[in-house]
Amino acid sequence: MIRRVLPGLVFLVCASWLAAQDFSALHGRVESNTYHGANGTYAITMPVLPELGGIISDTPSVVVFRDQFNVHISIGSFPQDASQRWELSTRGLRDYLQYYFVNFVFPDFQQLFAGSRIESSNFEPDTMGGALVIYTLLPGGTMFFHRRVNIGPENPERDAKRGNLLFIRHNHIFVISIELAERVVEGSAYKLTPEQENTILRQRLEHTLENLFIKRPPVAAR
Repeated sequence: MIRRVLPGLVFLVCASWLAAQDFSALHGRVESNTYHGANGTYAITMPVLPELGGIISDTPSVVVFRDQFNVHISIGSFPQDASQRWELSTRGLRDYLQYYFVNFVFPDFQQLFAGSRIESSNFEPDTMGGALVIYTLLPGGTMFFHRRVNIGPENPERDAKRGNLLFIRHNHIFVISIELAERVVEGSAYKLTPEQENTILRQRLEHTLENLFIKRPPVAAR
């Protein structure tokens, strides 16, 4: 049975690879090593290399960069309508970002991965004019399932863990999410504490921010 399944998996991987190389199929655009978001609010130096199997997929609001090894990064940019701007003005930045994540981001995780939960959060006033970092645990939510090793009674499968960073620029809410691949792929050798995990995820979020260029969105034609 394994021999029957593997060709199908290889075909799916190859199909994703071929589709990813057709940059004209993306909603955003790729120029050299930079991806430009479809809504014109940001550009980012690509964190994966297509030449080495990196894959880019996107929608008008979200882009995902991933590879087969240890990278899974998503970046979303969502416009605030009048009701969202009102919520921000009445709640204040910290509470508003928490409210937005709990009501508009986290329900998607819960729908896809039963038992998803928020592990901890931290507001950072000096990051991007005020940013919220939230760490989530997603049972069955890993994007590196193909690299899990020796799952069994003595090495139970760990919940996937993501670091999520939210901030606001030009009336758009940015949400960056990164999975900690090591939690899944290192098996019984994995020994990091939650605090150490958070430090690694925060460093990777910072690195992503360093390569992110925020742009004022284009004025809509009348």
